[in-house]
Amino acid sequence: MSLERLEHLLNQVAPYIVKKKCNSRIPLSPGERLVVTLRYLATGDSQQSQAFNFRLGKSTVCNIIKETCSGLWNALSASYLKAPNSENKWKQIANEMFSQWDFPNCIGALDGKHVAIECPANSGSNFFNYKKFYSIVLMAMCDARYCFTLVDIGNNGRDNDAQIFNNSAMGKALSNNELNVPSCSSIDGHTLPYVVVSDEIFALKPWLLKPYGGKRLPQDNEIFNYRLSRCRRTIENSFGILAARWRIFRRPIKAKPETVDLIIKACLCLHNYLQLTYNAHYIPAGFVDAEDSTGNFIPGNWRNITMGDIGAMEAFTVGRANNRSSFEANEVRETFKKYFISREGSLSWQ
Repeated sequence: MSLERLEHLLNQVAPYIVKKKCNSRIPLSPGERLVVTLRYLATGDSQQSQAFNFRLGKSTVCNIIKETCSGLWNALSASYLKAPNSENKWKQIANEMFSQWDFPNCIGALDGKHVAIECPANSGSNFFNYKKFYSIVLMAMCDARYCFTLVDIGNNGRDNDAQIFNNSAMGKALSNNELNVPSCSSIDGHTLPYVVVSDEIFALKPWLLKPYGGKRLPQDNEIFNYRLSRCRRTIENSFGILAARWRIFRRPIKAKPETVDLIIKACLCLHNYLQLTYNAHYIPAGFVDAEDSTGNFIPGNWRNITMGDIGAMEAFTVGRANNRSSFEANEVRETFKKYFISREGSLSWQ
């Protein structure tokens, strides 16, 4: 981050993290508090290490990080992580998805991650997940530019993956159409609803598409799965960029659960902020997955950076609860499949 960008960020955050002077000591300036926190989030070094580097007490660093992460969320979320809530905003996201990833009427890609944490005091098995580590769940949806648009943070790791989204505020808002998502529109003569794309962990819904399951699928099902996978790659890369740039996620986070929630929120806001205002430096050429002219996959550099991380965000695992889907949901998926194999919707290299 350049000095100019840091100053721009500080100007937005400073009102939320400034401390009043007291008789006993002079408080750290907002700039110093921000630098301590950014270094902690970006390097993933321990709070003890930050205390040593900045010649501060460990409890002081702990409080600075908690308060500054809260300040980052309060300062940035309204501008850089505000949920789309109008038809025009959703259509803009869908147009970008279609333009970049050839998937029509897609308002976002969805996934969930287990963020590894050290065992919280007196928590019992509340945060201990089936993958045998302690975690807090992060659910998120992104757009074509790898910006997070909807997030849900804080579920215990022990909660069932298949039900977390359904029970989340984000899932309920989408299910009840509380976010003013458009109903449908015509693409090349094909009437298609607006949908979210996901992987097989999530239940198929009329507005939530996932791949066809099974092996040796018919060619048209394979084509649908390929087109969905290309579009869903945006959320995989969004999480990959997040983990590569904010190395706090490289090992289990040692903090109270409420502080971990604030750390995640701060990193999400910083991710969107830098992606939208400092893109060429935050995501340089070759950093994200790409394709050559014939559609061959080229892995992004974020994969090398995060390879072997012991605290890397773990993906959800498929559960048995997702095998049932409604007739309407299956019909919507069939409608998109028919578009992908039609003359208007097919790609020469699919």
